[in-house]
Amino acid sequence: METTFLLDSLRKAGLRITPQRQAICELLATSHDHPTATMIYETLKPRFPSLSLATVYNTLEVLVRLGAVNVLGNAGDGMAHYDADTDPHINLACVSCHKIVDFPSQYVQFLDEEISAASGYRLLGARVLYYGLCPECQQKTSIARRETDYDHRRDNA
Repeated sequence: METTFLLDSLRKAGLRITPQRQAICELLATSHDHPTATMIYETLKPRFPSLSLATVYNTLEVLVRLGAVNVLGNAGDGMAHYDADTDPHINLACVSCHKIVDFPSQYVQFLDEEISAASGYRLLGARVLYYGLCPECQQKTSIARRETDYDHRRDNA
C-alpha cells in the first residue's frame, strides 16, 4: 500500500494532512505487523509529543470507513489490528503470540469477484482471519509438553 493513497483518502474525507496523520499513514503503508492503534501511538509518540491516541483512532476510523484500511478482529489479545493491504488475502492470527501474517490466496480473489458480480456491490475490502498457533508457538508448546512429560515420569520413577 502506498502512503499517497492513504493521504489522498484523508484529503477526500476533508481532513487536513498534518505531520502526525502523515506519519500514521506512512507507518500503516510500510508495516507488515498489522499494528493496533496503541502500537501506532507508542511508535510515533517520541517523534510527535503532541500526538494523541484520539488522533490515531480518528485517523484509523476515517481510513477504515473509506475502505483504505481494513480493521481486523483481535488476535487473541483483545485489540483491533489494522491492515493497509486491502488486496484480497487471508490473515493468519496466532492466539498465543498474537502475531498476524498475510497469506496470499488466489481463491480469495475469485471469491471477491463472485460476490461482487452476484451482489452488485463495489467491494471496498474483506476480512478473512483464521486463528490458530503459528509454527514457532507450536514448537514452544511441543517442547514445553515434552519437558513436562519428562519431569512427570522422573518424579514417578
